[in-house]
Amino acid sequence: MKDCRPRLHFRGGWILAIATTVMTTPVIAQTANFATLNLSPGFAPAEGKVSGYTGGGYSLSAISNRDRDQKPCIGFADPKPDHIMILEKDFPRLKLQVNSGGTDTTLLIKGPDDNTIRCGDDTGKSKDASIDDRNWKKGTYQVWIATFNSGVKRNYTLTVQEN
Repeated sequence: MKDCRPRLHFRGGWILAIATTVMTTPVIAQTANFATLNLSPGFAPAEGKVSGYTGGGYSLSAISNRDRDQKPCIGFADPKPDHIMILEKDFPRLKLQVNSGGTDTTLLIKGPDDNTIRCGDDTGKSKDASIDDRNWKKGTYQVWIATFNSGVKRNYTLTVQEN
């Protein structure tokens, strides 16, 4: 029986092979919208301070509805993390505090693996978010600063402190 299927011949077959490899190879993005924090125990206060601005329509609940302590993950941000925080060693306790001048901010931290999520909302009487938590393992963390309402653009400072 004669094969009647059309035959395609590529003179640049290697281009197709490269394009296929590029399109199917996952890329692990470690970029952020703003500054990266590299922290080791005993870091200076200035090393734990970064700035940026909120804004975006991406719901943080798409990353996780609740964190490891069952706190809700809420707010709207850019799909790309605002900051990358690299912990050079384990930390028994860290506190992350957002200061936007009282805007209703929220906070989501993912890392050092995809299953560890920490979320924060109001801090006491302040509408600014914070997370004060234990057992921070060495590794890379993605940090999102969000607002309670979609698309709100506010400047903020994020401060990380050892406790």
